[in-house]
Amino acid sequence: MSGVVTQASELTAAWVSSALGVPVREVRAEPVGTGQIGTVLRLHLDADPTTAPATVLAKLPATDPAARAMMAGVYRTEGRFYADLAPTLTVRAPRCLYVAVADDAASTGDVVLLLEDLAPRQQGDQLAGCTPEQARVAALNLAGLHGPRWCDPTLLDVEGLTLNGPDDAALLADLFAPAVDLFLESLGGELALVTDEDAATLRACVPVIEEWALRHRERFAPVHGDYRLDNLMLPPEAGPGSELDVVAVDWQTLSLALPARDLAYLLGTGLEPGLRRTHERVLVEAYHRALLAHPRPAADGYDLETCWADYRLAMLQGPLVTVFGCAYGTRTERGDAMFAVMLARSCAAIRELGSLDLLAAD
Repeated sequence: MSGVVTQASELTAAWVSSALGVPVREVRAEPVGTGQIGTVLRLHLDADPTTAPATVLAKLPATDPAARAMMAGVYRTEGRFYADLAPTLTVRAPRCLYVAVADDAASTGDVVLLLEDLAPRQQGDQLAGCTPEQARVAALNLAGLHGPRWCDPTLLDVEGLTLNGPDDAALLADLFAPAVDLFLESLGGELALVTDEDAATLRACVPVIEEWALRHRERFAPVHGDYRLDNLMLPPEAGPGSELDVVAVDWQTLSLALPARDLAYLLGTGLEPGLRRTHERVLVEAYHRALLAHPRPAADGYDLETCWADYRLAMLQGPLVTVFGCAYGTRTERGDAMFAVMLARSCAAIRELGSLDLLAAD
């Protein structure tokens, strides 16, 4: 049986038994989240506890046809991550118990996942921010995403994974400028959530974003693309040896790009500016040490100063993702507040680190 199912009603005991390869007598499903991007269900399994977990998470396409058509490509991307990439990496992601990607998933969105249930781990809070220790744990996990396949040319053979080229960068620039206008009209106007200083920094990113997108294409790895606190399941108390407990979820935005984009996005949007200023050098050094534990970046001679320069340059990932997320995503009160905080933190980092100066200098 198994195969691809796309409706909650199809998650029967017979189908789950076939997918997991163990007998399941009964399945009870309950929704998780709001279902705006896709359908996530917690499946309670009546099965032998020695052969099957008590619960698993099922991810299906969105039930709304318009949302499903729009998100088809990202469903396929996440399916390919679990099917093809995750087994070759050491990043901590949910353990995948079953994945099926339809041949026409890029247009239909027909992808199904059964994943490890991460409860009782706690989701990070983007609004509240994180501690330096939580940032360290999350940064070390990133080394397991970037290091194993660092500059691996065979990544280009994975369906759906490409490096941005000139046409992609030009399209990004064409979309970014109006998205910035929409973002500032929405959050900087009546809501007054964006300061004049941050608005000026954001507008200064517009004319350089095309060049930024193409910078250092010779250094690439799988990047999460939205590696922020809301997409991380953190241990209640991160401490020495706890890095295996941080789990990155929501792999729909996976791509190939400069690896430091994930690191800059994490630290730039997750740490309050004062904490970032105090701890970012140490955190980048910790990430770099963990990265060099993998043969590929070590063999490439990826030194700490180059890593630090990449981190400074990559800080534009913060406003880029924030602007698109706000301008084209579903608006909520918490979302507006979160995007404003993310922009303020990342724009402060851009100014303090001289990120735009790196583009002007070359």
